[in-house]
Amino acid sequence: MVWQELLTIGPTYMDIANSRWLWLSTIPVVSVVLLQAAIFLRRAWQDGKEMGLSDDQLRSGFKTGFISAIGPAVAVLVGMLALIATVGGPVAWMRLSVIGSVAFELPAAELGVSQFGYGLGDEGITETAYATAVWSMTLGGTGWLLVSALGTPHMEKARQKLGNGKDKLIPIISSAAMLGAFAYFLTGEVTAGTPETGSVAVGGLTMLLLLRIADQRDVQWIREWALGVSMIVGLFVGVALQVTVGTGW
Repeated sequence: MVWQELLTIGPTYMDIANSRWLWLSTIPVVSVVLLQAAIFLRRAWQDGKEMGLSDDQLRSGFKTGFISAIGPAVAVLVGMLALIATVGGPVAWMRLSVIGSVAFELPAAELGVSQFGYGLGDEGITETAYATAVWSMTLGGTGWLLVSALGTPHMEKARQKLGNGKDKLIPIISSAAMLGAFAYFLTGEVTAGTPETGSVAVGGLTMLLLLRIADQRDVQWIREWALGVSMIVGLFVGVALQVTVGTGW
């Protein structure tokens, strides 16, 4: 009832944002995402068998990936609640299924409605302003989708070239690339403020502690859960610090 009241009380554009036709129009997009996930999973399993991996190894890899996805999924879900209140359920569901970055979607939507002198959540937002916000979100995210689609087939050749024929360097390069990607996303957060800094610090320490325990006791399931648990712990610490700072405790 609370969410129904939230979605019905407010700007008139929300009637369109949560309309039945908009829900129906987003289903094909989300269906494609689910189909891609199924195809990738099937292909990964087949390639793993061709590489000589056993069923137990493949199941362990699948379980590790599933567990590691819990942390990011919780973060996306929390962001989706904020997006639902501003652009409606259908568009929030579609955009976060495709992109998964509320940090991009909200500013993009704000940029769209601001062209007509509005801010997200203002009363009287017109249908044209709302449509502009949706187009801003959609077109703004097209760039990295095209780069991923066109660049991914060439990444393996680039990695092999960087290794310069030395097979031992390839795992090191792959690990360095992953660490660099995480570092890129974290550098902006570390200096953003107390909640962000605390979230990164506690999440990182939790990861190190869990991996140390897993190595000392040789417990595989701790390694599998380490990333997901550290993300969730960091998320809750960030929220707790945000509440503490906001209330002046």
